[in-house]
Amino acid sequence: MTDLHISKESIENLFSKLPRGKKFIIPDYQRPYSWDIEKCETLWSDIESFSKTEEAAKHESYFLGTIVSYENNDNQEIIDGQQRITSFMLLLRAFYTQLEKMDSNNKNVIGLKQRLEPCIWEIERISREVDNKSNIKILSDVATEADNETFHKIIESGLFDEKKLDNYTQNYAYFLKTSQDYAKNHPMEWENLCVTILEQCIILPIKCDSQDTALTIFSTLNDRGLPLSDSDIFKAKMYKTSENRKEFVEKWKEFSEICKLSGLNIDDIFRYYSHVIRARNENTEKEIALRRFYLKEHLKDVDLDSLIKLAKFWFEIRNQSPTPVKEDNDYISIECRKYIQCLNHYPNDYWKYVVSVFFFSEYKEFNEEFLSLLKKLVAFLFAKFIESPTVNAIKTDVFKFCVFVYWRGKKGSMLELPNKDEVFKNIRLFSNSKLTKSLILLHSYLVAGDDQKELISSTFDIEHIFPKKWQDTNYNSWDLKEAESYLERLGNKIPFESRLNIQAGNGYFGKKKEKYALSKIYEVKKLSKYEKSDWNKEDIEVRETQMIDLLQSFFSKNL
Repeated sequence: MTDLHISKESIENLFSKLPRGKKFIIPDYQRPYSWDIEKCETLWSDIESFSKTEEAAKHESYFLGTIVSYENNDNQEIIDGQQRITSFMLLLRAFYTQLEKMDSNNKNVIGLKQRLEPCIWEIERISREVDNKSNIKILSDVATEADNETFHKIIESGLFDEKKLDNYTQNYAYFLKTSQDYAKNHPMEWENLCVTILEQCIILPIKCDSQDTALTIFSTLNDRGLPLSDSDIFKAKMYKTSENRKEFVEKWKEFSEICKLSGLNIDDIFRYYSHVIRARNENTEKEIALRRFYLKEHLKDVDLDSLIKLAKFWFEIRNQSPTPVKEDNDYISIECRKYIQCLNHYPNDYWKYVVSVFFFSEYKEFNEEFLSLLKKLVAFLFAKFIESPTVNAIKTDVFKFCVFVYWRGKKGSMLELPNKDEVFKNIRLFSNSKLTKSLILLHSYLVAGDDQKELISSTFDIEHIFPKKWQDTNYNSWDLKEAESYLERLGNKIPFESRLNIQAGNGYFGKKKEKYALSKIYEVKKLSKYEKSDWNKEDIEVRETQMIDLLQSFFSKNL
């Protein structure tokens, strides 16, 4: 029978009554310390408000939640609650730092310091004094070496580096500043607030007899809605069933670091990989919630090595790094990256599911096949959005195509061109929509062909060739009302480097051509050589027709 010990502890008792020689340990399979200043502000505000209530005056309690732990090598390993425990340790150290600056002969100051010391550090059995401030009550195995050093320095010395941006530093700085301000502006309430936190802020520690029991309780609590990410739950369950837990921890750290460098959430990689599993199983049904998908039956289908490989692939896509795809010598070509850039401006992420599935397919020539896939995706998704601009319009086709890609055309179905007449009729209506930036970028690459040697800057602007603000004296008889009807048309828009766009401003066309000549975008540079010095409605109409014809040709050719 599972042995659980549930008690009710004040913050003071939780820390100070930890048996001598024992510490709270944040295990290496946990997520890093992630509380930000906003959460610390909420914590401070809630406790401060409570300290002023009638309930606080009557010595009632303020409940802060549960902490799940188990005894491991004479230490308390925290399975759930590490964010709160770490934050309170920073808060208590901020209080102590503030007390150190106050009257050392004041009995209340002396008393509060004596109460805080055993919460933060190990104290001597007989003297009841702190012998070594480096001997703190909490250690983290999940934090990086640099973060651990930062955290320990703060708790040991009360000092911090203002230039650092990690959560330990930022939160401690917030607590310290807030404590100082509160002591200065509310001297009569300051001491009461300290005592309220120590005595009346209550935690329910759940101590388990084994790590597996603790992990089970952790998962159960968080399945019922406590704010942890899906990947936190998956990590705990995968760790629990891992044959080599030390190896799992090291691999997860690598996985987490790659995602961080890529600017991706770990949940994103799990979501992309879920479509690999779905494609493998020929599942084209409606998606279900990520947590339900994995915990219902598919967590057993996940291996950490595959997640790491997928994360590395997306790292290369997002960061344009010179990292080979998989373990071969294939790098993502500049041509592939052009279409990836177009998809990055697409209104939803469904293309990423297909790309992830492709990564796990048995391709022969990576770049050749990847380029063909990307062209098909761009053609279908753009044309389908023009025909029917909703997510629901593409879901089923994308799911079937994932199966097709994974099984190399043996199962599933290809993407097909939507109603060509509808696309042709509607495309002009998408000159000012969620798809506009993608369409204009795609056209610029298509019209340039091999002449666009480099990627267009990711921070490009949409330039209005005929400017948004203008003077009718520049445009002969073309009046404002007529101009406004042409301003947002596709034929009047072009990608342009932000810096040059700012310099060009709202000048007339003849003047802006000087800045166009400095552009690295083929289409813009070509426009700088336009024989006319004015840009009017006829120019816009001609260019728009050319754009639509080229886009339509691309859609038809690749589907």
